[in-house]
Amino acid sequence: MPKVSESDLSERRSEILLGARECFVSHGYDGATVSRLEKTTGKSRGAIFHHFHNKETLFREVAHRDMQLMTRLASERGMIGLIRYILDEPELAEWWSLRVEITRRIRTDGELRTTWHADQRALKQAVTARLEEQRASGRLRTDISTETTLQLLELVLEGVMAHLASDRGSDRLPAALDIVEHSLRAS
Repeated sequence: MPKVSESDLSERRSEILLGARECFVSHGYDGATVSRLEKTTGKSRGAIFHHFHNKETLFREVAHRDMQLMTRLASERGMIGLIRYILDEPELAEWWSLRVEITRRIRTDGELRTTWHADQRALKQAVTARLEEQRASGRLRTDISTETTLQLLELVLEGVMAHLASDRGSDRLPAALDIVEHSLRAS
């Protein structure tokens, strides 16, 4: 039997995570049955569970990877830039559905809760560092604390995600984000 290279294994793992994410978003954790996971990933249950111990492990990894992406984007673009990216990229607009499942599952899955809290701290640190950098450069208002600005941006993110999840359309959201962004800039 031929040996599978590390890059092939990594590619298969990524394909499984992509398909599993789609399945969790579409059907929720409970509805993401093994047969649905097989269908959306295009892999057999043996292949899926070769890479991930069980469905819980797979879900945790999907959630963790999404948070890593959001943290990277927030670090590079700022929170408003992250929100604009979510509006432009349909696969992240679906993130709200996944987040609902995460919120539901962290009550009963201690390992997910631990990872989720660590991921939330990393996102908060990335956004705080970006805000402090903008404040130091004179681009951000100094009469509002970094903590308050962060809380406002978190509320905006949650509101945008809830808005997208309710299918109310997002055509006016960029203009609303312009107002938020302008209100935080130094005069």
